[in-house]
Amino acid sequence: MLGPRPTVAGPAETDDAPLTAPGATRAMEAVLERVLEARLRQARDTDAVFTQEMAERVAAFVRRGGKRLRTAFVWCGWRAAGGSGDADAVLRTGAALELLQACALVHDDVMDGSPLRRGGPALHVDFAHGHRAGRTNGSAEAFGRSAAVLAGDLALAWADDLLTETALASPYGPRLNDEWRAMRTEMVAGQYRDLRAQESGSSGAEEALTIAVLKSARYTVARPLALGACLAGADAPTLDALRAAGRCAGLAFQLRDDLLGAFGDPALTGKPADDDLRSRKLTPLLAVAVRLAEAGGDRDAAAVLAPDADALPGHSVERMRAALERTGARAEVESRIADLAAAGLRRFEETGAAPAVRREFAALVERATGVAPRHAQELV
Repeated sequence: MLGPRPTVAGPAETDDAPLTAPGATRAMEAVLERVLEARLRQARDTDAVFTQEMAERVAAFVRRGGKRLRTAFVWCGWRAAGGSGDADAVLRTGAALELLQACALVHDDVMDGSPLRRGGPALHVDFAHGHRAGRTNGSAEAFGRSAAVLAGDLALAWADDLLTETALASPYGPRLNDEWRAMRTEMVAGQYRDLRAQESGSSGAEEALTIAVLKSARYTVARPLALGACLAGADAPTLDALRAAGRCAGLAFQLRDDLLGAFGDPALTGKPADDDLRSRKLTPLLAVAVRLAEAGGDRDAAAVLAPDADALPGHSVERMRAALERTGARAEVESRIADLAAAGLRRFEETGAAPAVRREFAALVERATGVAPRHAQELV
């Protein structure tokens, strides 16, 4: 059940030839692989069944990867704050973030009932398939959900263990741990607000923005930048600039994810393109569309986007997509992404980071958001 081993070089860096952001990401993969092997050895010492059916599934899911953006942002924060030389703590922090991301995705898929993730079955679906194949008694779906919750918990435990080990070995350990602790709390708060908004049928723009910032913007960019900066002993103004840059870039990333969730190609995103619409998940995209529909007197769009839209005759995902286009919500969100990406770059420049680091941050923002930040050409 183990996934393929990455064949990347180990972490190596000198003051004369510092890692680039892509190089740091590749080096993190090697660190992550060593961590997974160590955790699997510990699992085998605990219980063979648990190892084969649970721990190896978690390791395989982590190895299936993703964009690995958080590691690159950790690196950018470290370099922006003057970090150089031995990058081991940076790479280990990036690996811990990948394990935490695995936990977040597994639990999110359970709560949303999503069938696909990273181009394959979501973990709760995979567990359910195994239950059926084993001709076991009881509900395969219930078993899959319960097992996936435990799998997410295991990934979280591995993440916390790795971050704790890294913090204990660093002179900046307490600051690193404070950032990590705040980030985990924000993640849970954002996920709860997301669940609460779905149950209440909210379509408020302010609530949608709060969820996006808590659940994604800080976790994906702002906190990784700050985690890296902490490992370089950053001062308060540098941390403030990085957090502001991360909030802007991270929100732009979430807005792009919202658009992909409504209009994306599952073959490219690795997840369904209509889950958010079918569940009427509160996103800034949906909130903008509701506002524009009401302001423009578009009763059909307002009805199809309303909290009780599922009860309307003829309701469909296609009608929701059409409403997002017709109201101008898609175009407004695209414009907002460009504005936020540019603002993120401006705030990052306030750190005084070297031009090479600013160029790499701009490239990462473009990769995360799908737009080149305005004025980025000045850094070339």
